[in-house]
Amino acid sequence: MTEQLSRSVVSNQSGPHARLEQTVRRHLAHVSQKPIADHTRAAFKRMVSWLKDSKLPLILDACCGVGDSSRNLARAFPGHSVVGVDKSLKRLSTQREKDEPENLLLLRADLNDFYRLCVRQRLRVEQHFILYPNPWPKAAHLGRRWHGAAAFADIVALGGRLELRSNWRLYLEEFQIALGIAGVVSDLTIYSPEVFLTPFEAKYHQSGQAIWRLVADMNNTR
Repeated sequence: MTEQLSRSVVSNQSGPHARLEQTVRRHLAHVSQKPIADHTRAAFKRMVSWLKDSKLPLILDACCGVGDSSRNLARAFPGHSVVGVDKSLKRLSTQREKDEPENLLLLRADLNDFYRLCVRQRLRVEQHFILYPNPWPKAAHLGRRWHGAAAFADIVALGGRLELRSNWRLYLEEFQIALGIAGVVSDLTIYSPEVFLTPFEAKYHQSGQAIWRLVADMNNTR
């Protein structure tokens, strides 16, 4: 597993996908009609209730895996409610620490559905992190990348400060292009973290790979 995590991304793409703009515009113009899973509805309801009790601004940590990034964010931002979401119950159930931060909530949910529920309820996030997801490097898998999926329109609609990190620059370059199509200005830079938010980040850094960071103010659109 350690060896796999430290490998560089191998792709049959040498530049942005030829169908990127067409795909992004289609998703921005059409609302997804996919039925929302019951377990995601239950997770969203639990989050809404928890946020009402905390009354703190929201930080959303998408694709949080075992939740280490969410824990680190909760400690770094004690004045915020941090919600980590992942589709895998197995990953979320992995025992990491005995005492969780009080401002942290970890949820199992399908983010494609979860984002839609957030937008429907006009839930706003102050900060939104998508850290080291599987970038689906094959060209045939554009639709599985967040900027090539129907959920992209909801990600934009959530607002707040959006931050993505990846060891695959092209993935973030495509996301930046997609944000531009949506009228959002973003900044893509190479990044050297002082504190590693996720196990992936530490593995990539230790193997000598460059880490890239994309940041956008989703409340400031053209």
